[in-house]
Amino acid sequence: MRLFFQRFAQFSPNLKEIRIHLCPKGKASEGVREYVAKSYGDIKSKNPSVPVLIRECGGIQPIVWARYEKGKETSLSLTNLSASEIAQHINKL
Repeated sequence: MRLFFQRFAQFSPNLKEIRIHLCPKGKASEGVREYVAKSYGDIKSKNPSVPVLIRECGGIQPIVWARYEKGKETSLSLTNLSASEIAQHINKL
């Protein structure tokens, strides 16, 4: 099911890196795990020069970090969000 990125465009050229932190077993990260499993390939194919890092650590709340030019970083909480809600957040980056 590749519905998440049918409307997806390339990231801004100012975006230098995306880091997604999630728990491999926690309920709060279920949507993130589904999103990564179904959408990682599409993200990389449309943005081959942007590193997309997936970091798993037990007991943490899921979050996405975006690093831009000149070291500016922003983050968004992904706690208890569905995969489609996460796609909307990632698209805002």
